[in-house]
Amino acid sequence: MRVLIVDDEPLAVDVLETYVQQVPGLELVATCSNALDANAILEREDVDLILLDIQMPELSGIDFVKSLDKPPLIIFTTAYPNFAVEGFELNAVDYLLKPIPMDRFLKAINKARTQLQADHGETALDSEDFFFVKADKKLVKVAYSDIIYIEGLKDYVIIRMETGRVITLQTMKYLEQKLPAGRFRRIHRSYIVNLDKILSIDGNALEIKDRKETKLLPIGKNYRDELLELINRNKL
Repeated sequence: MRVLIVDDEPLAVDVLETYVQQVPGLELVATCSNALDANAILEREDVDLILLDIQMPELSGIDFVKSLDKPPLIIFTTAYPNFAVEGFELNAVDYLLKPIPMDRFLKAINKARTQLQADHGETALDSEDFFFVKADKKLVKVAYSDIIYIEGLKDYVIIRMETGRVITLQTMKYLEQKLPAGRFRRIHRSYIVNLDKILSIDGNALEIKDRKETKLLPIGKNYRDELLELINRNKL
């Protein structure tokens, strides 16, 4: 798991860096003292987890996470307990109060590992090849292989499938995190596609097999490079 430390207190950075080096499976990508430098690192490096201070110059850790379109996993590391509720509202993995003991750090890292596995479709439920969503006041079973694409509208999403469609109040962000990353990809703020259903890509649009017909879906400029990289890597 690739880790970025963001903290303006040198002593805190030293402690966290030591902890990261002691835990097997963690790779320290970089350390920095402010959110602007952290943002620059995220643009050029793959980061799975940020150990993020809250009270920092120029931009707080809270505001930094809010500014990110697709933030990595976040563990807040701070001396201030009063930000905990806001931190967890941003889906933080954990909220560690300084001084941070090693056992508490390790517990947070284990939670992050579990979340990362879930995000990459490695949970036991994913191995069953389905999940459930709430629709029409009931839980509806949706098979991954049945999904063609997912369309996000203002207050709900439509899961378009080979067998029909399901309308649910779940968010696009929730579904993006729930679906196996190796099989599904967000291509636009309003669309997630099943990679197996893609027929072709032409410029900023892709052609997808939608039951008995084909459909063109737009590719957002913020998603295009990542989509093409994934396709080239898997030689679809």
